[in-house]
Amino acid sequence: MLPISLPEPLPLLKSASIDSVAAAMASVPLELRQRPERHIVMLREQRRLLLLENGNLRLAFPVAVGMPGWDTPTGSFKVLEKIDRPVWVHPVTGERVVQQGPDNPLGSHWIAFHRDCLGRDAHDGDSWITIKGCTTTGFHGTPHRWTVGRAVSHGCVRLYNEDVSRLYRDVRPGTSVTVLP
Repeated sequence: MLPISLPEPLPLLKSASIDSVAAAMASVPLELRQRPERHIVMLREQRRLLLLENGNLRLAFPVAVGMPGWDTPTGSFKVLEKIDRPVWVHPVTGERVVQQGPDNPLGSHWIAFHRDCLGRDAHDGDSWITIKGCTTTGFHGTPHRWTVGRAVSHGCVRLYNEDVSRLYRDVRPGTSVTVLP
């Protein structure tokens, strides 16, 4: 097996300067920045998640996004559901289940924002994966901290567990989510 070369992660917003946070905010269109309600803006290319409210930045987190062929969807969505301590089920076979714990690929929390029932058929760098039926994309934690800041997921948005835990407390079903390219 050949070694896999992963792209370098983007600099993490947690340790970034105030200028980096200002640059991320400057990438958000004015109409999104001026919304009065609490809402999530995800900057896919910058791999940043921002929680805004009344024109103010409440939270900012680095994220991992979908790899080529499994791109995180862009557009306007709403939080569909939240699950504390989710159980992971293999999306293709529906069999391999990982209960909540340190090895769970979903980490500590799940926040769904997009449901797609067109199926998926793409290569994931290792093998060809075909998913028939519906898939759900969401924000979730990860036991693989090294992935945050990279484009490595199957479409979901990975956060550090401590960050998704904070986001989980601050959003509810119906919260607006905008994913920008």
